Amino acid sequence: MATRSRCCPRSAVARLTLSTPLDVRLLDNGLSVGEALAAFNAAYGEAGGIVSFRGKVRPDGDVKALELSHYEPLTQPGMYDLAHAAKSRFDLDGALVWHRVGVMTPGETIVLVATAARHRRDAFAAADYLMDHLKSAAWFWKREKRSHGWHWVEPREQDHADLERWK
Repeated sequence: MATRSRCCPRSAVARLTLSTPLDVRLLDNGLSVGEALAAFNAAYGEAGGIVSFRGKVRPDGDVKALELSHYEPLTQPGMYDLAHAAKSRFDLDGALVWHRVGVMTPGETIVLVATAARHRRDAFAAADYLMDHLKSAAWFWKREKRSHGWHWVEPREQDHADLERWK
């Protein structure tokens, strides 16, 4: 079942055991990527391949901050449904989908996706599938702060094209 976590303290991540093959979280504080991936790897020792992706706030074009807001009654179930679809479509042993909300600065992690599968191609494809959907068809509103103020960010044409290939 999906959970909401205000933060991921070191001790909680270190003790993480995945009783469910889908670990879906919204986080409004930072996360320890290394500890999360170590726990995920340990939980799926039988997997032939584990793939991870860490998305960060880019400092492109004078970006000072990125703010992600959402509507939790839709976001949390939608993220879980997406992870379940990836698990079914790509024969995954498990998936981790953690997404930050709130204000972040360049270099901070926005999203962490990890997939475990018996075969590497399923793990790679599932991580790609999850990221394409999170980037373009998710339940987040984005805005960036630059030196001239805040402005809303829409998905790019390429983001929509990336999503289309999964239909």
